[in-house]
Amino acid sequence: LLTPIGDLVGLSSRAEVVATGRMREVPVGGDLLGRVIDSRCRPLDGKGEIKTVETRPLHGRAPNPMTRRMIERPFPLGVRVLDGLLTCGEGQRIGIYGEPGGGKSTLLSQIVKGAAADVVIVALIGERGREVREFIERNLGEEGLLRTVVVVETSDRSAVERAQCAPMATALAEYFRDQGLRVALMLDSLTRFCRAMREIGLAAGEPPTRRGFPPSVFGMLPGLLERAGMGERGSITAFYTVLVEGDGTGDPIAEESRGILDGHVILSRAIAARSHFPAIDVLQSRSRVMDAVVSGTHRKAASIFRELLSRYAETEFLINVGEYKPGGDPLTDRAVASIDELREFLRQSEDDASDFEETVAWMSRLTA
Repeated sequence: LLTPIGDLVGLSSRAEVVATGRMREVPVGGDLLGRVIDSRCRPLDGKGEIKTVETRPLHGRAPNPMTRRMIERPFPLGVRVLDGLLTCGEGQRIGIYGEPGGGKSTLLSQIVKGAAADVVIVALIGERGREVREFIERNLGEEGLLRTVVVVETSDRSAVERAQCAPMATALAEYFRDQGLRVALMLDSLTRFCRAMREIGLAAGEPPTRRGFPPSVFGMLPGLLERAGMGERGSITAFYTVLVEGDGTGDPIAEESRGILDGHVILSRAIAARSHFPAIDVLQSRSRVMDAVVSGTHRKAASIFRELLSRYAETEFLINVGEYKPGGDPLTDRAVASIDELREFLRQSEDDASDFEETVAWMSRLTA
């Protein structure tokens, strides 16, 4: 089954289709830095033609698992709660899970500005048209855009165009990784990419299975997500936002991606309701490589910090109804006494980037 990439205006049933005999390739190169393009590498920013010489396959293969370098050092993000308690490793792949309007795009913009990356690739899939320019001008800014390539397919574009946005951005990230650079890949959102693939699969006659998604979607996900990570020289540290309802239980995309990725960050509407941002539920979130990339001092401080948060969460109801009585457990008493300081550490404004070493030192003081 052949599916048109764009609209069919100007085509007729008599139009001839000619096979090229090769898979689609995408243009790559340093000239793309600072540009805003669509999934066919057409400029959207009005800055003129993009001149590139090299190309890469749109649907590349993941690196050989035996030639990948191991994840051995941290990848500072400039966000205290992530750097301190959910430390990201260079080459890690993380999912950011939250409800619509839960702050996923805002957190992503914080990471874009604070990440210790040489190059940033941002894919905006199925976004509202007005949000694209807002993200570029307000969140990235001129300085941030200089090291960034933004690939955009808004919600009004065809399913094929939206579906090609993710592999296009990944191909660009692979090119810069092969140059030995540290690349940060931001894909917003994985859910909308999968919905575009669902439209294509159902149109091709595939049967709907889990929540209406055809089997091809779940066969395609590992191939896309495994392309990120460490290479023989450079690295791709990837962040994928996933839309969920409630706690995400039963959501096939959330469940499938969580099983593939190296960590998950859960955004909580209840935490956001307290005007606490970023609204990350630390106790429900996890970085699977943190222990391999942080020092013993950092690991110990993070463990105590999480234990204090856990003890307070267990006691919060009693505190709210006035039934909590101190003296029963020293660690719980400490958690109650220090909760304001802990929350101050976890809060961070969107424009504030935190130094990694200062974050660890602050957390160590709180847990000493």
